[in-house]
Amino acid sequence: MSEPAQFALPHSPFRPTAPTFTPVRWESDAIVAIDQRRLPAELVELRLATVDQVVDAIRSLAVRGAPVIGIVAGYALALGLRAANPVTVDDAAGELKRLEEVIGNARPTAVNLRGALADVRRAALSSGAASVDELRESVLRAAIALHAADRAASAAIGKNGRQLLGERRRILTHCNTGRLATAGDGTALAVIYALAADGSAPHVLATESRPLLQGARLTTWELESAGIDVRLIVDAAAGAAMAESLVEAVIVGCDRVAANGDTANKIGTYQLAILARHHAIPFYVAGPLSSFDPATPDGASIEIEQRPADEVRRVGGTATAPPDVEAWNPAFDVTPAELIDAFITEAGILRPPYAATIRSALDAISSASTIGVSR
Repeated sequence: MSEPAQFALPHSPFRPTAPTFTPVRWESDAIVAIDQRRLPAELVELRLATVDQVVDAIRSLAVRGAPVIGIVAGYALALGLRAANPVTVDDAAGELKRLEEVIGNARPTAVNLRGALADVRRAALSSGAASVDELRESVLRAAIALHAADRAASAAIGKNGRQLLGERRRILTHCNTGRLATAGDGTALAVIYALAADGSAPHVLATESRPLLQGARLTTWELESAGIDVRLIVDAAAGAAMAESLVEAVIVGCDRVAANGDTANKIGTYQLAILARHHAIPFYVAGPLSSFDPATPDGASIEIEQRPADEVRRVGGTATAPPDVEAWNPAFDVTPAELIDAFITEAGILRPPYAATIRSALDAISSASTIGVSR
């Protein structure tokens, strides 16, 4: 497998409120994406020109964040179809189905990955393309539309979350759910950016998000670069922070929301929900409707990705545990719906009973034929 090309980007010492980077873009028949493994030390982009490179980037977490994974997957269908060079439209349709399986297996938990692949393939096949070249163009147009839809969803999530928070300014968040993880300002962090945009001066507590430190490496870097007040805490300090009245709301993202509202998100989310309930602090989940999966009835039905033990036994290149000690390393946990006070989506605020409100929101947005939420 060939290695994707890498090149460094200049890093400005200034702190603008507008984003100074683009997490993913289509450029000259390739995907260009930030290598999130290299942050915060350096801002480096990967040029992904093959499906193998895309799959490796997703599995290795060079490309991460449920919405961004879906966007990259959509563009990867265009890459794969070009490389396969099918002769007929029927051959091309078969190749798209094969690519959907190959790319979709890169990470099992986030529904955006398989959902984006299915949406782009369906949109392309329903375009009426009469030739392979026309079908290739249809795939790319669908991927671009998916990218734009996520950007619009991010903006709406920020606006809706800002209204929900009212006067709350002290926000605890987990993992990274911002400009690195989506096409826009993010999901949970989009709410933070919306607060900052109207001059409300949010104060953010960001958990480290062990074992891969997405909160420490990515969220603090991203918020600091935007001039937003952020303080880093270890994961185990969340309860103490709540007891000290440092938290007025918890807002997290989501990788998959089941039909009943049970939610899979970065490992550690479940315990934050329990702590928030004990301290009578609202616990909100922010995410686009493309992260909601009506085909998954409940949290017990969500496949939880298991990651290598060395992610727990090492930090960077440094061993922090005996090299042969057993480790259990689920990438996600499931928060039961009854611990979630509301979902912040582009379609508005969803409240219990979630089985009904989720279905209603998905039906409404699907009838508008918006790509990315047709499931």
